[in-house]
Amino acid sequence: MKRLILILVVFLPITMIAQQTDSIRMNEQPGPGAGPLDVASATPGLTDASLASSANGRSGSFSDPQPAPLPPQTSKATQAQKTKEPSRPPIEGSMVGYIDNPIVGSQIRIRFDDAFEDRFPDRSEFFYAKCGCSRFLSKQFLPFLPSNAPLFLAFDPKAPGPGPGVPTGVPNSINFQQLYMNVEYSPHRRFSAFVEVPIRWLQPQGFKQIPPFPGFSNQSGLSDVQAGFKFAAVTSEGTYLTFQFKSYFPSGDALRGLGTNHYSVEPSLLLYHSFSERWTLEGQIGDWHPIGGSAGVSTTSSPTSEGFAGDVFFYGIGPSYKLYQRNHVRLAPVVELFGWHVLSGFQSQPGGPVDSAATEVSGLNIVNLKVGVRTSIGFRNSFYVGFGQALTHDDWYKHIVRLEYRYSF
Repeated sequence: MKRLILILVVFLPITMIAQQTDSIRMNEQPGPGAGPLDVASATPGLTDASLASSANGRSGSFSDPQPAPLPPQTSKATQAQKTKEPSRPPIEGSMVGYIDNPIVGSQIRIRFDDAFEDRFPDRSEFFYAKCGCSRFLSKQFLPFLPSNAPLFLAFDPKAPGPGPGVPTGVPNSINFQQLYMNVEYSPHRRFSAFVEVPIRWLQPQGFKQIPPFPGFSNQSGLSDVQAGFKFAAVTSEGTYLTFQFKSYFPSGDALRGLGTNHYSVEPSLLLYHSFSERWTLEGQIGDWHPIGGSAGVSTTSSPTSEGFAGDVFFYGIGPSYKLYQRNHVRLAPVVELFGWHVLSGFQSQPGGPVDSAATEVSGLNIVNLKVGVRTSIGFRNSFYVGFGQALTHDDWYKHIVRLEYRYSF
């Protein structure tokens, strides 16, 4: 979080000063109706002699009245054309499918994800809440264990997540699908606000069951709603540098694995840069920060440990190349490298080093490779199809398939 704040403090003032300097230079340029004195004041190389010759080139003295020049006439067609000019630089749109869109604009987006083999879904309470199995780690439910069993230290009667079973690795993992409906509105070329409503489906592939309780079955429903805003510090025909702030609201039912049961905030910095007519590079860097969350896992040496939820630093970079563009249709392959660095928190894990029930996950790194194709039709319609693969042993999922439709207005 401190690294992200430092980046924002360094880069945002520089970019704002650069744009302010450009606007001052443009305002100092003489307009189309400026006279010789105006031109002279704006043009250091113009001498007094040149002003004199310009004035003497017209017959008559100062006492002779000169007809005032008529104001330039503007046709209705020209006026109509000016009113239709876009209020923001003419950028075709973001090409990436997993990195957040750096371009500020009004749009409607529908996205569908299909992910496989999530082995630790409650890791840092990033995907869903702390496993409800912690509610059953007591002598009442496990009478066959000795009273001083380390497992009982992990007992948490308030654990909000699904249970009493817990995934124990492949094939005991979770497959899930999510449908996102996102609406973004931009009243100004530098600012926009958005809201995103996700629907989630879960299919447990196998849970370690605690008899005599039933296992965790398939679930579906509303997940955690997101809302936020974007502010573009740099807007030009080839570059966007945008600050995004996103909030997560605990609207999903944590007991069914549909939400995290806590609020979260996610500040990030987004970049779009076009190197040429075909090559584009986009990137993102940010931090996901939970507000509240479940209690951590106590140990004999540390009875009051950190919370179960933890910060997750993330980053991504994605180049794209317009392979085909003709008749308002463009096709661009996209390659994205996206990573997460877990800064704190726990994950439920039977037999783990913490009370034989969990693992501390601070310092854990996850990297995914995403490959996809973006197809754009005109400047309003865009389609994306992509596939993601985990490159590291630790992961949020092994594979993911993403479909997306975006309409800009």
